[in-house]
Amino acid sequence: MPTNERLLHLAKRTTIIATTALASFTLHAAQSPKLVVQITVDGLRADLIERFKDNFGEGGFRYLMDEGVYYTNANYQHANTETIVGHVSLATGAPPSVHGMVGNVWFDRNLNRLVYNVEDPNYAMLTQGSGVNKATEIDPTQKTAQGDGRSPAPILSSTFSDELAIASSGQSQVYSVSVKDRGAISLAGHAGKAFWFSKAQSEFVTSDYYYDETPAWVTKWNEKALPARYSGKKWQLSLDKEAYTVIEHNQDHKVELAGFQRTFPHPYGPASFQYYSTMLTVSPAGDEITADFANTLIAEKKLGQGDSTDFLAVSFSSNDYVIHLYGPSSLETEDNLIRLDRTLAAMFESIDKSVGLDNTLIVLSADHGVPEASPTANQLGLKQPFYFQKDALWQSGLEARLNTEFGLSKEVIKLYAQPYIYLDHEMIKDKKLNLAKVQEAVAEEVVNITGISSAVTSNDIAMNQVANTRVNQLIRNNYHPARSGDIYLVFDQRTYINDMDGLTIASTHGSPWRFDTHVPVIFAGNQLKAQTVSRAVTPYDIAPTLSNYLGINTPSGATGDVLVEVVDVK
Repeated sequence: MPTNERLLHLAKRTTIIATTALASFTLHAAQSPKLVVQITVDGLRADLIERFKDNFGEGGFRYLMDEGVYYTNANYQHANTETIVGHVSLATGAPPSVHGMVGNVWFDRNLNRLVYNVEDPNYAMLTQGSGVNKATEIDPTQKTAQGDGRSPAPILSSTFSDELAIASSGQSQVYSVSVKDRGAISLAGHAGKAFWFSKAQSEFVTSDYYYDETPAWVTKWNEKALPARYSGKKWQLSLDKEAYTVIEHNQDHKVELAGFQRTFPHPYGPASFQYYSTMLTVSPAGDEITADFANTLIAEKKLGQGDSTDFLAVSFSSNDYVIHLYGPSSLETEDNLIRLDRTLAAMFESIDKSVGLDNTLIVLSADHGVPEASPTANQLGLKQPFYFQKDALWQSGLEARLNTEFGLSKEVIKLYAQPYIYLDHEMIKDKKLNLAKVQEAVAEEVVNITGISSAVTSNDIAMNQVANTRVNQLIRNNYHPARSGDIYLVFDQRTYINDMDGLTIASTHGSPWRFDTHVPVIFAGNQLKAQTVSRAVTPYDIAPTLSNYLGINTPSGATGDVLVEVVDVK
């Protein structure tokens, strides 16, 4: 081909490529949502929305399930299914071996103490100081924190929201809201803004990591004192009792917390009551208050009204608290989800009016599932489940073996913090003992205790010497060398400790079993076509899918895959 013809051909080819690229960019821009809303329902085991669907109305869960891309077979691939672990996994698209959040708490060997997941002494809380009470947190894990400082600094990977902020040069607004500090901070990432509900102040608060002073609109919201409007009221069943799916066999395992009652109705008490704000968060009121704050945020910050895609994460915590107190097969859990369904429907309607659901991409999932309360499982014929007592760790031959084989006292075990046993490395070093052998001896002894399924040492994980089973792979994915303990304990199925720092509970999560790993994953809005997908996926897939959908970088540590049913919209 003559030179001139080659040049002409190249010019035409370049024009075609440029035109195609421009068309592709225009198509992508047309599909890009103005707003991404990521909803996390704390402790929402995947089957619960199917189980209670008949009692849901229009526009809430049904909108997502019937009109969205609904993944029914999503399971986490890490073993310690706790709140912070799941939330950060949703945010980063990675397991704790990458993002570092191995549990709600862990033992920091440099500080020589237990630390809370998002504590940060470099930052302090910003509050109005006008709280109506001094409530005790129902979440005892927060008691481990030194001071009230909070930030996302302990998260060791970037989040989807971080990558969105980078891609938009800071033009995308990024916010996250939850009753729990860790529920908000995790999904806001390092670049966004987080707000959470202070039970002590009965207000939404933040820290000076995010702001120098509390934003005026937040102060204004707090001043309207929405939580106080529940004063003197009760949480009562929203339907006739015969309409509920749940049939309660026994209610003895339910917890009566500070007069909140074991059965309906549950009185909130007066606003001056010491535990008033806590009562709100263990009921539908907690989600209603959270949604009101989130709706106010959308309006005040005009989310979805700019040239860049904005992001709002809302984590609803009440389901988790309710299940801890009453179990998943309770009237309380079903009624709470019925009321959350109405809260979601109202929120979606509000977003539709201000932004348009066709311009909004919604994704819903959960941070973990939940087991049945052990007495409930027993009443249904499952004889194995029972509540495990921590003292049982010393009812084996552990103490004798430590003394006989190594000359160690039981003080070599510094503490047990779910799911890890932490050993005193300095004591072991001073006695010139082999750490791996001490770990192995402890693991061999505790696995003989009734209720413990397996015990895996960190040395075996680090040396890749564990059997290739599903549960062991989940334990590997939970291992971070700087934060994980020496021995990982796995309890038998439906067996768990029902004592949270002195607070007796009906049910808790944190195991590698399917009832704790199985959660819903649903994408809806932005003109997505309805599909129900049963192939195996993981919640780690959410962050990479959002990134791919918007054409931005994937979070730095992400291991999840892009969900083709969501991104393949042509």
